[in-house]
Amino acid sequence: MPYNSPPEPSVQVQRVTGGGGGVMGARERCTAHELPEAAAKHHEHAVGARQCCSAVVKRVAAPVAEVWAVVRRFDKPQAYKHFVRSCRLVCGDGGVGTLREVRVVSGLPAATSTERLEILDDEHHVLSFRVVGGEHRLANYLSVTTLHPDTAGAAEVTVVVESYVVDVPPGNTRDDTRLFVDTIVRCNLQSLARTAEALHRRGGATAIAARMANP
Repeated sequence: MPYNSPPEPSVQVQRVTGGGGGVMGARERCTAHELPEAAAKHHEHAVGARQCCSAVVKRVAAPVAEVWAVVRRFDKPQAYKHFVRSCRLVCGDGGVGTLREVRVVSGLPAATSTERLEILDDEHHVLSFRVVGGEHRLANYLSVTTLHPDTAGAAEVTVVVESYVVDVPPGNTRDDTRLFVDTIVRCNLQSLARTAEALHRRGGATAIAARMANP
């Protein structure tokens, strides 16, 4: 069966110059999805010639504060990322600069991933991490996740946006890489929605605290 590549995402490119006027890189704003206006500024990535970027959006039927309580736990990605078998902090206490080692479930082309927390903004609900080592094929992976209230006015609906930039592995195309990573991100966000919505139905903050207290 022939492989049909997904369409190339639409991007807006702005050249960024250094003090001497030379071009340092390009700022690409991924617009393959309708990003909320409040989110767009957080999801602009400098993308190299052998890199790709994308963004995935998911609506979650739970308040921002409750969804954020799950997402912000850098030490516990397995609370909703079912591809994660285990996680341990290598150094740090969960704040910016913390390193974690994630072990991945079997069946994926990866074994471990060492990741550094780059941003943890509790006021604006922004989390970003960078992959800095491990046994996998996603070199220089940078993820940004933001949470936003639903602009339609649904008080208990959260819009989650996760974007990334990553190197294209040797032997793969941008489309191959984007299709693979988008699938993982989409699965993670679907799992986040199920987890947060179930906790919300069971009592919100109290249920979340109990869930996060368990190993």
